[in-house]
Amino acid sequence: MPIEPFSDFDPYGGELAPDVLVGCLLVSTPALDDPNFNRRVILVLDHGLHGALGVVIDRPGGVTVDQLMPRWHALATAPAELFTGGPVARNSLIGLVRLVSREAAAEGAAGRPEGWRMVVDDDRPIGTVDLATDPDALGDAVVAARLFSGYAGWESGQLEDEIEEGSWYVVRAEGRDPISADPEGLWRRVLKRQGGALALVAGFPVDPAHN
Repeated sequence: MPIEPFSDFDPYGGELAPDVLVGCLLVSTPALDDPNFNRRVILVLDHGLHGALGVVIDRPGGVTVDQLMPRWHALATAPAELFTGGPVARNSLIGLVRLVSREAAAEGAAGRPEGWRMVVDDDRPIGTVDLATDPDALGDAVVAARLFSGYAGWESGQLEDEIEEGSWYVVRAEGRDPISADPEGLWRRVLKRQGGALALVAGFPVDPAHN
């Protein structure tokens, strides 16, 4: 249940709830004490009647990309580490890349990554990529990459229930979020830029007893 000072907050920050959450950020509320997600930010990659899937974008994993996927190291934005995307299938890898422009995302565009799928629509859009793609073949189309080990997953209706119960705020992602050079400060920054009630949550202490 939501912590009392924030029990009346709208999880969508006063915006209309989107029908599809792909490209949205799930920002954990102070009520969520699961150690996998406490004060974490998740980018939703897939969402529908079947359920939802996303990756935690603010938890560097300590292992460098060069150690596991050396071909992608040159494109990996700092910190160039394999991020912990979530507790599910930790041996699986998911890649996100940022393209140089919307034009580079067009079907058939030169250097467009194999299997690329838009997640965050931006002047330089973010999308998922097949990590079997040879990054040397991408030319100048890709300007940044981030790799994740594991993911967060929800069965049909489960994520919606968690939002309703007060575990997540839902906001639109900006193109810089998934590849931030300061990922561990993302929770506060995302909340603060929303303004209003959500901005107040950014100052909520780690230990509620200190409030």
